[in-house]
Amino acid sequence: MTTPPRPGEAGDMRLLVLGGTVFLSRAVAAAAVGAGHEVVCAARGRSGSVPAGAELVEVDRDVSHAPLRGSRFDAVVDVATMSLPWVRDALAAVDAGHWTFVSSINAYADTATRGQTAAAPLLAPRSDVSATTPEDPELYGTVKVACEEAVRAAYGDRALVVRGGLMCGPGDVWDRFGYWAARFARGGRAVVPEVPGHPAQVVDVRDLAEWIVRSAEQGLGGTFDGTAPGTTLAALLDEVAAAVGAPDLELVGRPAEELAAAGVGIWAGPRSLPLWLPESHWGIVDRDVSATLAAGFTARPLAETARAALAWERELGADRPRVAGLTAAEEAALL
Repeated sequence: MTTPPRPGEAGDMRLLVLGGTVFLSRAVAAAAVGAGHEVVCAARGRSGSVPAGAELVEVDRDVSHAPLRGSRFDAVVDVATMSLPWVRDALAAVDAGHWTFVSSINAYADTATRGQTAAAPLLAPRSDVSATTPEDPELYGTVKVACEEAVRAAYGDRALVVRGGLMCGPGDVWDRFGYWAARFARGGRAVVPEVPGHPAQVVDVRDLAEWIVRSAEQGLGGTFDGTAPGTTLAALLDEVAAAVGAPDLELVGRPAEELAAAGVGIWAGPRSLPLWLPESHWGIVDRDVSATLAAGFTARPLAETARAALAWERELGADRPRVAGLTAAEEAALL
């Protein structure tokens, strides 16, 4: 086994990203290329391109990891969404000095208690589910726990498990953060949840990717929550509004009871106000990330993330069908 390179030894690491064409995995590949490493991305190549400077190896994880079998890397980063077979097959196919698996905050059993750490109890692992679309958060979490266990069993203290929080910024197509950047930039009267004390916690995908690469360079092992320090939902929305809001923007608060009575959904999805959650789920957006910060994670100002999210929203097209948020007509009805 070769020793993982130390920080600053740019170009010494040969890193495999299982993915590399979409959102977090692409951001990891870009960060690794930027750090001077040799980067190989294993993907079908249908969802997008790999970053300039990275090599694409065509792999369909639903079929096999055969193109990678017997290969050797200093480090691997796997962002498998919801497939234990993907993870097990990759572990069997590739030899590496260090392995990062990106799990999820949905892995925790207690969604209500605020201020929990990565040592909090988890959902029971499920090994009988192989779907790759995380439509059910709890089911998604159970599969992530099973994947975590497989990675730890194979790599022990050479395994890094990162339980990702709500990621945002360039490449995000889920509208949970981007909705607010685009809506505030449009100006006028914008409906926001008015829920005193509501916590909020997001992470810029670029910050998370850069930390994952630095951690691979250092050979960091253990389990960490991959999100930035928390704030309140009101403060987050105010910061986004200050960063990208049009001059005539007015935030109009509506209480949770009024929103629920009007059929407005929580968190994500059509006819929703993204990032809004009932108290039963405040624990997933109020994690204690002191251990993550001690391990070298740094977060850029939220205003910078908001401006990048708005630029990405405009690149996607302001009039595209959204997967989360209110339409202009739905918002007008609430006003």
